[in-house]
Amino acid sequence: MNDNRQKLKGEALLALAAIIWGTAFVFQKIGMDHIGPMTFTFFRFGIGTLAMIPVVLISDRFKKRKGSPLTSNGDRTLLIGALCCGVTNFIASYLQQIGIMYTTAGKAGFLTAMDMVMIPFLLLILGRKVHKLTWVGVLIGLAGMYLLCINEGFNIAIGDALCLGGALGFALQILFIDYYVDRVDPIKLALFEFAVTAILSMVFTPILETVVISDVVSCAVPLLYTAILEVCIAFTLEMVGLKYSQPAIGTVIMSFESVFAVLTGALILHEVMTGREITGCIIMLCAFIIAQIPEMLEK
Repeated sequence: MNDNRQKLKGEALLALAAIIWGTAFVFQKIGMDHIGPMTFTFFRFGIGTLAMIPVVLISDRFKKRKGSPLTSNGDRTLLIGALCCGVTNFIASYLQQIGIMYTTAGKAGFLTAMDMVMIPFLLLILGRKVHKLTWVGVLIGLAGMYLLCINEGFNIAIGDALCLGGALGFALQILFIDYYVDRVDPIKLALFEFAVTAILSMVFTPILETVVISDVVSCAVPLLYTAILEVCIAFTLEMVGLKYSQPAIGTVIMSFESVFAVLTGALILHEVMTGREITGCIIMLCAFIIAQIPEMLEK
């Protein structure tokens, strides 16, 4: 009974994280009415990094009470992992943020979730075996993406292409996280990953954009939502949730962020999708679920 309650708790936390991530696309879209994508990325992850510091301190205190070992902030593996995750997160987040300027929040949500379909290709390049059923999910996902993005002239809009580029970056980031998360403190890894993203954004912001403080202030709500709720809180919910639930089930739950992106885009921004695009979204959602079935069966 306790195990079932723990699993239910974990799945509930992951569902809440998916809701936050899904609704964040709307705030990212709104933010582009005030400031540039690089400026938004800098403040989003800069504030998110500061918000993560008390989370790390609380986590350390909790581990001390339980007698668990603490990972040193100067640990070489932690710093290398943070650098790898931070660089890929920076590239992916910036591409996504530019892309969302030219497409809807709903489409951006589904295209970003394509990282789960891209991961099997990356695993194949790394020489790792991929289950046949996972490849079925990949093919179905590509069919859904075709309906969602490709027009009659077999062209893809610039915003959709940039979001797909971001999805590839996030797929690489996930593989780095998967490698380092069992070797270092995952919450500290997140803190330093966000710090690397913020630092890189800080370097490129004055080169690519002009920062106007009044515009940043007018963008306070989107920035605070994406920085505190999405970057800091949703990640913490994900880490705790995955601790109590099966990874495959957790991945399926988190894939529903794309559904919440469409719903909030329609409710708040009054975005409308064509029947073809809606069909593509439904097919892609099915693909995300099918791709996780082999791990569910294995568990």
